[in-house]
Amino acid sequence: QVQLVESGGGLVQAGGSLRLSCAASGRTFTAYAMGWFRQAPGGEREFVARITWSGGITDYADSVKGRFTISRDNAKNAMYLQMNSLKPEDTALYYCAVNNVGYGLRSDRMYAYWGQGTQVTVSS
Repeated sequence: QVQLVESGGGLVQAGGSLRLSCAASGRTFTAYAMGWFRQAPGGEREFVARITWSGGITDYADSVKGRFTISRDNAKNAMYLQMNSLKPEDTALYYCAVNNVGYGLRSDRMYAYWGQGTQVTVSS
């Protein structure tokens, strides 16, 4: 089992920045990659970014590329999402998740462990 706790969400004006954190505990050594997903009200959960746990290889959704940066700190069992130039359409509940199978890294169905989410609201 892996336990995940997100933090860092909040209310910010368009153009502003937030930094999300995800603290992991438990069997974190089983993780191949960790990812951020988000779900807006009435919408589907969508992929935002992911990073491989050992090599730090990253991937981003086109909608956030160039504005968001994902990183991890293996020693702290933590993952981060630096979000800059935020837009109202970034408003959503943001989740961190663990993939321990090594494929399907953009699909939420391939992530076995999830946090409770942290709310990000961007006002126009």
